[in-house]
This record gives sequence, C-alpha cells and structure tokens, in this order.
Amino acid sequence: MQLIYDLTFSELTNLLREWNEPAYRAKQIWQGLYQHLYNSPEQFTNLSKPLRKKMTEHLTFIPFSVKVYQDSSDRHTRKTLFELPDTNLIEAVLMKYEREDGDDRVMRNAEFVTNDPAIRNTHHASRIKHRRTLCISTQAGCAMGCVFCATGQMGFKRHLSSGEIVAQVMYYAQMLKKQDETVSNIVFMGMGEPFHNYENTMAAIDRLNDSAGYNFGARRFTISTVGLAPQIRRFADEQRQVNLAVSLHAVDDDARAAMMPVNKRYKIDEVLEACEYYVAKTSRRVTFEWALINGVNDTPEVAKKLASKLRGLMCHVNAIPLNPTAGFDGEATDRQRAALFKESLEQAGIPCTIRMRRGIDINAGCGQLAGAVVSS
Repeated sequence: MQLIYDLTFSELTNLLREWNEPAYRAKQIWQGLYQHLYNSPEQFTNLSKPLRKKMTEHLTFIPFSVKVYQDSSDRHTRKTLFELPDTNLIEAVLMKYEREDGDDRVMRNAEFVTNDPAIRNTHHASRIKHRRTLCISTQAGCAMGCVFCATGQMGFKRHLSSGEIVAQVMYYAQMLKKQDETVSNIVFMGMGEPFHNYENTMAAIDRLNDSAGYNFGARRFTISTVGLAPQIRRFADEQRQVNLAVSLHAVDDDARAAMMPVNKRYKIDEVLEACEYYVAKTSRRVTFEWALINGVNDTPEVAKKLASKLRGLMCHVNAIPLNPTAGFDGEATDRQRAALFKESLEQAGIPCTIRMRRGIDINAGCGQLAGAVVSS
C-alpha cells in the first residue's frame, strides 16, 4: 500500500494513467485531498465506484494511528502521539491563540503572549484574532543529541517520508475544519532535525504550498534547525520564502558543544556565517532560538556576549524558558531574569522576544510525550 500523501501531482497523474483513467481524475483527487480534506476513498463521490475501489486496494490515506492525545488545562494546546505501522512514535501539537476585538495585549506585552516565530516575522501580530499553529515532526527520534531535549535523549529512529509529514498537517486540518477553523501557521519544531531530512521536509512544504492544492503560504512555514551549516546555505540558495529559525543557546563553543553535540562539527562562527549568507541571499531575517536555563545562559553578561556575536546580522532572538525534561537537570529561567536578558539584548541593539511556554502540563515540548510512553 502506498501513502497517497507521498505522491506528487505528477506521480498521481502517472498512476492514474497506469489505471487507464483520464488525466482530469488526478485534479479531482488532488482537490479532494487538499481542498476538501477527504481522508478516505468513499468521500470522493465524484469518482466512479471502480476507481474508488482501486484506491482502497492500492492507496492508504492514514499512515498512523492515534496512540494518545492530551489537552492542556486551558484547552489551548493539544498534543497527539501517533504510532506508525513500524511501531515508531511521532508527535504533533496544535496551539490555539485567541485575541478579542480591541485587545492590544499582543503588542503591549508581546514577549509573554506569542509563541509563533512565523507570526513574529510578519508585522501583523496585532491584527490576528485567531491563530492555529501546528508543530510538526520530521523524524521519529533525532540524531542531534541535544541534552536538554526529550527527542534528543530518545535517539534517532528514522526519517519520516514527505507524506508522513504532510499527513500530520492533514490530520489537524481535518479536525479544525469540523470546528469551522483552519491552520494559520506550521512550524517544523517537533521531533527531529528538519535539515537532516532535507529532501522530504522540502517536498512536504512544496506539496502543502501547491496553489492547486492546500495552497498554504510559504511565509506561514517556519523551519527550526540546530545549525547544520551546509543545509542553511543550500536553503539560502533555493531562496524560499519559508522562515528560518536556528537553535543557538550558547555564545561560546565549549558551552554549546556541552549542550548540543552538533557544535563539535559546526561551530558557532560557522553557523553564523551560514546565517549571514542566508540573509544576503534572501534579504530575510533569521530567528535565533534560545532556551533560557537558570544561571547558565540567562544572565545580562551572556546577553551582551550574544549581542556582540549577532551585531550587524538581520536577526531576532526568540527566547523561551527551558521546557523541563527527565534527562536534564537544568531549570527554567524565571520571568524577572528573562526580562533582564531581553532588556540587555535590546539595549545592545538586538531585538528579542520572550516566548510563553505552552502546554507544560501535558509535556508539550517535543519528544516529551513519546519519551514518557516509551519509558513507561
């Protein structure tokens, strides 16, 4: 059985040609999948019964089962743990943000109410009333080994196919459609390193971005990487409109290597040079992700050193108090220390947002729910 979301439009057209179906059937199926959000052959009532039967026999629409899902106490975050046919586990998270008419808190207190770098990279945060952001996985597990990350503690299992990545979006898009809502932003910040699975991640984005299908705007995607410098340069050369976020977390190589083993291969200066190349090629700014760890990387002194590293680069620092994991002893920065870190950066000319942690009560950080299930 082949996953239908793995097929490009051209591949779908060729498959239907092999089945002696007219070419226009491919467009009907493509629109059914990505515009009407059908998830079974029976829903394609505009197709003949023999064709629907053939689709049932040769194609699968759902590549995983729901192992468990959890809703946060405020009902703003849902985390779903999917089980793949090979028993590997992956996670996807839906985060809901609301804003009432006349409510200016998004602009007045933005550092504590926005959790979406794709939105912050536009100038429309104050006008957005309802955001539905998805955090999607690109791998089962992760090979990068970041010590504070539950997925990194789990180790690498395998790459996801482009269709398995797309299917996570479709799952939540179908859910939201029943509530008369739509996905507003997609961030590749779930399990896995997107640039380690570069081809499949980009193929998934292309499929979701297709104007004849799901038609999801490129600027509403954000890719987060630990800093694979060659892939950042490749991404820059492709000049996509997709937002780029780079996990940094430290200002010197020894400290970063202790937290992120990838730094032994791509040191901070090499990563920043790749980011400079990206900005030069695309004229788009880079977001640097910074997990605030109490007493480790949250001091004004660290902020000043970070500012000196980033000076002259079109960028934004997106800091968030550390998400707790069982395999790491570090503690999250408190609100006061976070505010001082932000103030120190901004005084040095580097814009900074302190992000609110969402879904802490349901282990919404990437890999936390899967890790809990595996270890139980």
